[in-house]
Amino acid sequence: MSPAFGAMEVEHYSKGVLLEPFVHQVGGHSCVLRFNDKTICKPLIQREHQFYETLPTEMRKFTPQYEGVVSVSFEEDEDGNLCLIAYPLNGDHDNLENLDNSDCEPKSKLLQWTNKKTMLLENEKISKEWVRQHRKEEKMKSHKLEEEFEWLKKSEVLYYTVEKKGNVSSQFKHHNPWSMKCHQQQLQRMKENAKHRNQYKFILLENLTSRYEVPCVLDLKMGTRQHGDDASEEKKANQIRKCQQSTSAVIGVRVCGMQVYQAGTGQLMFMNKYHGRKLSVQGFKEALYQFFHNGKYLRRELFESVIKKLTELKSVLEKQESYRFYSSSLLIIYDGKERQEVAVDSDPEDLEDLSEESSDESAGAYAYKPTGSTVDVRMIDFAHTTCKYYGEDSVVHEGQDTGYVFGLQNLIDIIKEIRDESSE
Repeated sequence: MSPAFGAMEVEHYSKGVLLEPFVHQVGGHSCVLRFNDKTICKPLIQREHQFYETLPTEMRKFTPQYEGVVSVSFEEDEDGNLCLIAYPLNGDHDNLENLDNSDCEPKSKLLQWTNKKTMLLENEKISKEWVRQHRKEEKMKSHKLEEEFEWLKKSEVLYYTVEKKGNVSSQFKHHNPWSMKCHQQQLQRMKENAKHRNQYKFILLENLTSRYEVPCVLDLKMGTRQHGDDASEEKKANQIRKCQQSTSAVIGVRVCGMQVYQAGTGQLMFMNKYHGRKLSVQGFKEALYQFFHNGKYLRRELFESVIKKLTELKSVLEKQESYRFYSSSLLIIYDGKERQEVAVDSDPEDLEDLSEESSDESAGAYAYKPTGSTVDVRMIDFAHTTCKYYGEDSVVHEGQDTGYVFGLQNLIDIIKEIRDESSE
């Protein structure tokens, strides 16, 4: 973890939390920020906020845990660098960093938005040397990011080599170009609006990747329709075109982003939404295969768990009356970093080799298994979700979201095909 972002900022910014890019964001256009190890935040959109506050109980296991709302402000230093700071809306600035993921009911209404002026460097404990070092690091990062963004514009599938020294997860966080792109765009928007506005509401959500050492993340845009009921004619036409030109219209699902750790080469592979839109149905199947392949072998042990979770989600959504999840995404997450276990009859000296990543699938002395939870399946992004229970929507739908359910069933069928074909 960079010294600029860690336990230090919670200590130094005792009246607020310094936000950083959430580096495991693989899709979408809204900026997602890291609040702490277990919590992320994103700009509050009223419809999405309403969804989380009125979420049916049976759906909560398939969505991130909702943790409330914060006020986010930014300051610009003399070098033009921007930093984002999160503050509680009720003005109680104590223990903001102590939010956890304990089960709790959604708040019934928004807290009052504080008008307190935020000051980036108001805490006297911050040394000038730390500030100078922080700015120096940010400048170095910005130059590197500019090069990465140029590469990103030209490349839709990227491979980054992870340094061999050090822990994989500590290196991993510096390599995701899509999250950095979204973060830079958010800062630019806030900078352009600085004269009119310096406070924004953000919602706090569970960080779904926190339990994994090296998260492999697949972002799937679900459904045969992506535009909301309130979309302009131009937006509607644009979204319809994207669906018709991608797998969305054919199978109700398309790749919106992907992040996979390749154990065989020590590389990280990123696939963005532009590549996902170009895939045929066969190409979509190949992308799914690639997501479950670590560069050495297929992670077959994940299939049954993900099929079970997708089937359960499909059953839940089939019972939801009136919900439409337009432009919503589905995340599939697993740990790319596998832990080696020494066989019972192995020599004790073999214990020294557990940190090595060069062992291959044929190494009989070892067994491999993912660290932490095996696989996770969650729905995200509800900015265009609608339901008759919202009350104010002019269009009211009846029955289940058939486009989303259609996509889920096809996703299940394709994963089963990959499973069956790989076992032959």
